[in-house]
Amino acid sequence: MQIKTVRYGLIIGFLLLFVLTGCASLSPVQKHEVKPIKPAELPAGNGWWHVRFRMNWPPDTDPDWDMDLYLAHQVFLPLLEKNKNDLHLWRFHRRAHRDGAGRRFTFWFYSTPATAQQIFDDLRSDPIISNCRSAGVIDKILYDDPTNITRPHIKDTSDKSWPVAIQKTWPYYITGVSRMWLNLVAEIADQDLKDQRPASLEDIKQFYQQVNENVTDLWQKKGRHAFLHHLNAVFGYEPLIYWEKRYMEF
Repeated sequence: MQIKTVRYGLIIGFLLLFVLTGCASLSPVQKHEVKPIKPAELPAGNGWWHVRFRMNWPPDTDPDWDMDLYLAHQVFLPLLEKNKNDLHLWRFHRRAHRDGAGRRFTFWFYSTPATAQQIFDDLRSDPIISNCRSAGVIDKILYDDPTNITRPHIKDTSDKSWPVAIQKTWPYYITGVSRMWLNLVAEIADQDLKDQRPASLEDIKQFYQQVNENVTDLWQKKGRHAFLHHLNAVFGYEPLIYWEKRYMEF
């Protein structure tokens, strides 16, 4: 009788474990090839659009940045490849402050209203995003209105405190930065994926946590030369006002 009781208990336990892990499953992680995107002349009738993901950020916890990489790699890399002839400038923005906006992952892009509508439609029907909402990874999604161009100029999403020359040219710079960051994520993720395809929420979080740590390690150890030194070289090695020898957020 005791053996049967233990056996039934184990069976019930495995069934509960299966149900709980099944509810937390997302779409399996896939590999995505990084392809070059050719520059194009910017036609008239374009504007800036954005989609903002309000990410879950429980009180009294540090922000979890890892799932930004999951969305960038699994959702936006294929989306950028699909729309490479129609997206002329784009960038990612990540932030976390205990205010009304909270933890956000934002995708900005410069395109026609028709392209913006198509991109928003694709995002609304994307199963990965739907699964992330169901799993509580994403709390809310905010889309622009693609029927009304409110930011028609290249400089319209730049910091208004900057000189106009920087406002008008910065979007080209940040597009390249965002592209390199996305390519780094894809390169590291695809190297680590090999034959595995993490599908459960916990496995995906752990996988992109490792990818994020590897990207951060590259930034901290190689960023001074690969990023800042060569940026300085473009400006003829003219000195920059900088004085604090410590880890910094810019």
